[in-house]
Amino acid sequence: MKPVVSVVIPAHNEEAVVSAGLDLLLDGVAPGEFDVVVVANGCTDGTARAAARPGVRVLETPVPGKAGALRLGDAACRVFPRVYLDADVRLDAGSVRALAAAAGRPGVLACAPEPEWDLRGTGPVVRRVHRVHDRLIAPARALAGVGVYVLNERGHERAFPLPEVISDDGWVDGCFTGDERVVVRAARSVVCPPRTVRAHLRRRVRVRQGNRQLAALGRRGRTLRLGALGRLLAAREVGPLDAACYLAVLAVDRLLARLRRGATGWGADAGSRHRDPTAAS
Repeated sequence: MKPVVSVVIPAHNEEAVVSAGLDLLLDGVAPGEFDVVVVANGCTDGTARAAARPGVRVLETPVPGKAGALRLGDAACRVFPRVYLDADVRLDAGSVRALAAAAGRPGVLACAPEPEWDLRGTGPVVRRVHRVHDRLIAPARALAGVGVYVLNERGHERAFPLPEVISDDGWVDGCFTGDERVVVRAARSVVCPPRTVRAHLRRRVRVRQGNRQLAALGRRGRTLRLGALGRLLAAREVGPLDAACYLAVLAVDRLLARLRRGATGWGADAGSRHRDPTAAS
């Protein structure tokens, strides 16, 4: 049968997670229904072996970098629409079908699922930070920060060829406006945020680097305004301790960003864990 959708999964040293993700993705899928391409890029572990199974094509490249892996996988795709899925994000077959259907609606060029955050094992401070941050970015969230985005053929023409950027989802999100991009409520991606404050800060520094890079390319993203935190407090959507933890970690985040401003981070993106479309300003 002709596939109804293509799925591209860039994977750098994702042996520990890629197999379970593919099991969920392909559960209940008819043979040939999904065209799945996993791109093992610069791996030093068994990612390619773990991904190998019927219904999945595995491409290998010695060159690490998410953007390059996405381009390589995209070139191998057989059909539209195309789902671009991070290897450590969970997406089930029903969500893929819902996303593919949404990409076929008149006027829609791109779409993404609603994120569901897996906070198991997350430390108490970073859990509070995430609670605040998620509520701050939720009103502006579209294609970025959820580990998955989908393009139909017209949307693909606008977003590809993907440049060598850190924030591929930020780039793609900036290619569309208004109702051209939609969030599909019937689809869910399960995302694991950083478990520790240190991991959260590492990610935030990279997010800032990615946002500066996009700005240099003329794709200035949406930013968070701290006035929104006061509104969340007034509405009791977050508590004072949540806000205090968020502000304390944000202060360290900004300090690290200033110290590392000389490092552009424009080289190869060895990981696939860029989750955040905005940086507080």
